[in-house]
Amino acid sequence: MPNPKKDECLSQYQLGLQAALDALDVVGQWDWDIPNDCVYADALVALLFNVDPDGAQTGAPLTDFAAGVHADDRARVVSLIDQCAQDGASYVAEYRVCSADGQTRWVLARGRFSRDDAGRPLRGQGIIVDITQTRLAETAYVARGLTSDTSLEPAGFETPLEQAADHLLAARHAVDRSDHRRLQVLLDMALLEAGKELAANQRAARRRSMQ
Repeated sequence: MPNPKKDECLSQYQLGLQAALDALDVVGQWDWDIPNDCVYADALVALLFNVDPDGAQTGAPLTDFAAGVHADDRARVVSLIDQCAQDGASYVAEYRVCSADGQTRWVLARGRFSRDDAGRPLRGQGIIVDITQTRLAETAYVARGLTSDTSLEPAGFETPLEQAADHLLAARHAVDRSDHRRLQVLLDMALLEAGKELAANQRAARRRSMQ
């Protein structure tokens, strides 16, 4: 049965989403318990993928988030995630999502996966950076006949910044199991800055490729 209170809360999230996401370099986090197929994500990531924020906080199946990926990008994104999960690898990807405010948005995703002692996929974690405004700004390049590549690939050589982001994610996950709220806030701030820098580096690399 419909839940008016829950629908009202989701509507309030949706009303504030566009204003929040229209700012450059908004960063969210996700963590995937692979054996139990539970993706834990903050409200930003949930709303970007049009997933109920309450469900994302308690853990939702990967298919719920995959459904929020634009239909033209979904098969490639799911295939990339599956490949990297099986290999225990990292990836960087840019793709479109259909967010809770009804808008199609571009995101930059960075994730890494680990395996258990038997080599089975165990866990994935990463960050999502909204890069919609940057992509819109590049429309002029596309209109002039240049291509803007939708990057979907496993990460190769990791830069020091990428390694730092991975370590920050691991530290944030560990602190989540404690009551150290101040550390959580500090790590969130560090992740935000790392996400901004990763997005800036990705933009610079793409622009070089289009020159």
